[in-house]
Amino acid sequence: MSHRPLLPLAGLLPLALAAASAVPDGKPEHVKYRVEVYGPAGLHVVTSRTEIDETGDSYAIKSSIETRGMAGWFVTMKSTAETRGRLTPDGAQPESFHSDTERNGIERHNKVTYASDRAVSGSSTPPPKEPVKPVIPAQMRGTVDNLTAFFLLERQLGQGGNCDLTVPVFDGQQRSDLQFTDGGQQKLSPKHDQNFAGMTTVCHMKRVEIAGFPANGEDEEGARSGTLWYAKLIPGDLVQAIRMEMQTGSGDVSAYLAEVQASGANLKLME
Repeated sequence: MSHRPLLPLAGLLPLALAAASAVPDGKPEHVKYRVEVYGPAGLHVVTSRTEIDETGDSYAIKSSIETRGMAGWFVTMKSTAETRGRLTPDGAQPESFHSDTERNGIERHNKVTYASDRAVSGSSTPPPKEPVKPVIPAQMRGTVDNLTAFFLLERQLGQGGNCDLTVPVFDGQQRSDLQFTDGGQQKLSPKHDQNFAGMTTVCHMKRVEIAGFPANGEDEEGARSGTLWYAKLIPGDLVQAIRMEMQTGSGDVSAYLAEVQASGANLKLME
């Protein structure tokens, strides 16, 4: 989810956040995030929730996405995803991944399994409506799921590295590379009701499509490119994405970290 400059702590949080309960020292075993996503004209379109567990040499990540507000007039979507795997000295290796998505009443179920020899197999049902370039076994080998891809970046940053990282990704249907490049340091000010002010590490992201994508792009989901601002808010080996600006097939969106729960503490950046 290597670089050397230390990631600065977000010590410049405003008083509203600083008054929240302090996170105890040590590595949190369970972290929960809530992210609010806004579309054109500042409309609230999606709420995303993520839970990360690290226990010994294993990890598990759960994620859910649900449309909100006026976005439901145009498209309704609920999506859940989960990955489990092993922590390694230089990263993380998934063992299983599955996702379930319902979009305007149409369901999709993806599943991927990872063998110890780096061989990968996956499936997606129902099949795509439009013809796609098939993903062959050689292209799956050595890939990870998209949750693990960002987890690898966040661990790399949390261990003092920069954003430069390319991760091969397969989600059961589509094969791509997520290319992250370092954008240096930037100080953020409170914005869009998010109470955060402090230094962040800027990461630029680009998705390189390899196979499994529709030629017309109509069924394409997820972000094609974007910028993420990271800072460390809690102890442990991860940093947190404070803000995100993403370009998707449905238009540009902005996302804000709203809440972090870890080790019994609850840090609220947005109400």
